[in-house]
Amino acid sequence: MVEEIRREQGRAPRIIDASTAHRVAEGWVFGFAELAEGQANAIRKAERVSNPGCYATGAIALLRPLVDAGVLPTDHPVVLPSVSGYSGGGRTMIEAYESGSAPAYELYALGLKHKHLPEILKYTGLVRRPIFVPSVGSFRQGMLVQLPLHLDTLPGKPTPQDLQAVLERHYRGSEWVTVEPPTSDGKLEPTALNDTNKMELRVYSNMDFAHAVLIARLDNLGKGASGAAVQNLKLMLGL
Repeated sequence: MVEEIRREQGRAPRIIDASTAHRVAEGWVFGFAELAEGQANAIRKAERVSNPGCYATGAIALLRPLVDAGVLPTDHPVVLPSVSGYSGGGRTMIEAYESGSAPAYELYALGLKHKHLPEILKYTGLVRRPIFVPSVGSFRQGMLVQLPLHLDTLPGKPTPQDLQAVLERHYRGSEWVTVEPPTSDGKLEPTALNDTNKMELRVYSNMDFAHAVLIARLDNLGKGASGAAVQNLKLMLGL
């Protein structure tokens, strides 16, 4: 496709690909500006940018800082239970929910081969494939990506405060990704950031059992799709 555009236009256009085709391809810059230091600048200079997947955005946002900080080993067994609004499931799923013929909630991709797994592996640095269990609820858009952890299985047995500090350091100064305190009622609904490019990260815990769950909340059509594309476009155009 890229070479066809070059031939037709007689020049080399700058491209943002929103599909899965180039997310792990050589020569393409991954369009998650908050991935690591220097990523936003790499996007600014890039000719070819691959826009991240929605679930992958939440998963990478949680995992990459922990891996970079040495808190989470690259071979740690990771599980990522997640839920999205039905708009992320494509035409057939959207029509089923909007016609009232779909269930209120369902797990899917239970063959454990979801298309976002390659980019999660590549851009977190994990070498052991996570078990990713997506689900869909009867709401149009919004997303929660969860990372449950047994803290006593991690090197140094980090506390929830340690995990919070790692995330805060990584995203300090970020315009769109913020690290928030856990909600006081122990609940988190998926739609609060709809129609924005924001993503919120939180750490919930119970130290009686050395348990923690890190959660990313975002709009699967915002920071998980078109919001990220516009953010990348602005970087590439110097706006």
